[in-house]
Amino acid sequence: MSKHTLLIVDDEPAIREMVAVALEMADFDVLEADNAQRAHEIIVDERPALILLDWMLPSVSGIELARRLKRDETTSEIPIIMLTAKSEEDNKIQGLDVGADDYITKPFSTRELISRIKAVLRRSSAAAADKAIEVDGLCLDPVSHRITANDEPVDMGPTEYRLLEFFMSHQERAYSRTQLLDQVWGANVYVEDRTIDVHIRRLRKALAPYDFDRFIQTVRGTGYRFSTKTARA
Repeated sequence: MSKHTLLIVDDEPAIREMVAVALEMADFDVLEADNAQRAHEIIVDERPALILLDWMLPSVSGIELARRLKRDETTSEIPIIMLTAKSEEDNKIQGLDVGADDYITKPFSTRELISRIKAVLRRSSAAAADKAIEVDGLCLDPVSHRITANDEPVDMGPTEYRLLEFFMSHQERAYSRTQLLDQVWGANVYVEDRTIDVHIRRLRKALAPYDFDRFIQTVRGTGYRFSTKTARA
């Protein structure tokens, strides 16, 4: 399975470099941004598993970015750890009140940071595993392992279910066949790349009576994506 990708948002290059090295040594993939606008672009495009967000940023503060992310349903579930030199209790409360999942003050040890990241990711994964996913009337309930379309039950095989669960959890991003095989079957299972096309056809067939097959879009030269937007040529 792929590694977690984390986003570091801090306007101090030395801090970003220190944290990035520690995260990479802990087997995370790392993205970086030095301001809120660039961070938001990366978050929308890359969907990181967690955001390390500095409070003091130029133009738009980290606390304001956190507030915006938590208000937007497309980004509200991404966990945030605030990184800041502000240690006063009121500041910590303010950070947690806007939706931050944890708070660590500078200077901090990278060992403590890694430990807190892993704890937040565990909590986030556990919560997400039980939460139903609903997109425009298409609903996947991981607890009951049921799929409904406009409240009508949808029947599909276990592989198609796993594919749909992955797609609905990672919307608006194109994935290659190899990436989908790694995510759905696992990196240690040998399956031909073109096998994915067979299961995509089966998934579309199961969703077609409800007109939800249009969500499973072919991206020429790349692979597939799940999107509620009209596919571009």
